[in-house]
Amino acid sequence: MRDDAGLVRRAFERAASGYDAVSALPREVGSRMLERLQYVKLAPGPILDAGCATGADSRELRARYPDAHVIALDLALAMLKRAQSMIRSSALICADIARLPIRDESTAMVWSNLALPWAGYGVFAELQRVLAPGGLLMFSTLGPDTLKELRAAWRDGYSHVNEFSDMHDIGDGLVESGFTAPVMEREEITMTYSSACGLLAELKAQGSRTLNRKRRRGLGGKACWLEAIDSYDAMKRDDRVPATFEVIIAHAWKPERRRSDARPIKMYTRRPPDV
Repeated sequence: MRDDAGLVRRAFERAASGYDAVSALPREVGSRMLERLQYVKLAPGPILDAGCATGADSRELRARYPDAHVIALDLALAMLKRAQSMIRSSALICADIARLPIRDESTAMVWSNLALPWAGYGVFAELQRVLAPGGLLMFSTLGPDTLKELRAAWRDGYSHVNEFSDMHDIGDGLVESGFTAPVMEREEITMTYSSACGLLAELKAQGSRTLNRKRRRGLGGKACWLEAIDSYDAMKRDDRVPATFEVIIAHAWKPERRRSDARPIKMYTRRPPDV
């Protein structure tokens, strides 16, 4: 297990009981992923939902592919226990995405909705390993403009927001891990909250926490905290503070055994209406 996996697991274990009430963003992103999936031809086969949380996407995948065997996997056991009532006939596995207890080339599709920001280095190679030749990887993740307002509000020299990979680095990682024909789209989703404290409370309730090396290890000063909150609240529009999430939705294929060349990466940027 990677060094920070224990921190991630504990955060999501604590968040499991109230996760569904604060999961508007993953539900919205999952819906957009499913829209794109309708244009993909995929033969029924084992589907791995990597980072399934409480199982909302696993349920949708079962409805979309009733003949497929859905495997719901999450690092947090408490999340899986809540998922169990939603997807009774699926297999549930408690494990780290970066260390999958799944045999090589055994899945037709790997699906991962906003779980990759919490995964360790080399996760694409692990996902590629469990895909059968011709299998599909469909995922969403967060880009570097995520929570840019929160990042700007802090002025204490520490990083209070995780560092996310940009679209080009993600595309390079896919190709280096052996995937072919990557297609990537970038969208900005703006959520609004009653206050900066409301946003921070929701992020905590979702299980989000800062993992980068530049984060403050101890307690920060009260004055610094209040300054950041005031700075963020000053960004209010129509009495609501904005929070930007740069969402990257992508898919790529594991080559058939006879294919060795990777196609050029296709990238798009869209700005849909605020949620």
